[in-house]
Amino acid sequence: MDLSYALTPFLAWLVAGVSKFIINSIKAKQLAFGLIGYGGLPSNHSAIVSSMAALIALKEGIGHPAFGVAITLAFIVMLDANSLRRQVGKHAVAINKLAARASDHQTLRERMGHTRLEIAAGIAVGIAVAAAVNVMLA
Repeated sequence: MDLSYALTPFLAWLVAGVSKFIINSIKAKQLAFGLIGYGGLPSNHSAIVSSMAALIALKEGIGHPAFGVAITLAFIVMLDANSLRRQVGKHAVAINKLAARASDHQTLRERMGHTRLEIAAGIAVGIAVAAAVNVMLA
């Protein structure tokens, strides 16, 4: 039984999440528990999907049908993070400004989506984790 396919995306999520927490804490000069969530460097979503695509490429080859499925899913997730979710975050900023005076307004989360740099960092984390798992469990 090959557990690397279950272990790799979990480790990619963990490495990206811990890295993001450390980076945010350094930027904020305090423990940044309030900044955990969508957005930030590196992208957890990009790390997870790219780790699986990279692991499949390393173990099965890029000609395997599973790699095609994994790379397709990775592109969908990353395009969504860079386009739709970033726009949602921009809309939240505008709505929060417009509704700031309303007593019943619940502030919307503004940190949504990712920049290309955050996505690229997530891809790097995912590939690195997949390569490490592939070497350690080979």
